[in-house]
Amino acid sequence: MSTLTAREAAALLRLSVRRVQRLASARKLPAARIGRKWLFRREELDRLLGARASELAAAPVELSARNQLRGRITSVRADGVMAEVRVRIGDQELVSIITSGSVRRLRLKRGDDVFAVIKSTEVMIGKG
Repeated sequence: MSTLTAREAAALLRLSVRRVQRLASARKLPAARIGRKWLFRREELDRLLGARASELAAAPVELSARNQLRGRITSVRADGVMAEVRVRIGDQELVSIITSGSVRRLRLKRGDDVFAVIKSTEVMIGKG
């Protein structure tokens, strides 16, 4: 039986260490706490990767931003360092310009369910 630290489990699940610790603490991720450290059985995480990896990754992220809109990616176009990601939210389309590295790291592709976070100190409204 192989055990992993929180850091190793986070790398395997492609989540932050803090996120893995919170999921373990909330009993949403099987783990054992030994003293101040969380330990994870590799076999259990491998089993979860087949069944619940997308569920764990899609769990709500705690952010200070209140404007979080769920949608589905309609297109991803990377060109050099930057990428354009189009997200369908209801009958509207939102366009986000992010780094190509973020597209690769998050493995964004057409059809993925995502959420857009809008954080701004100013909102403009136009008419006709």
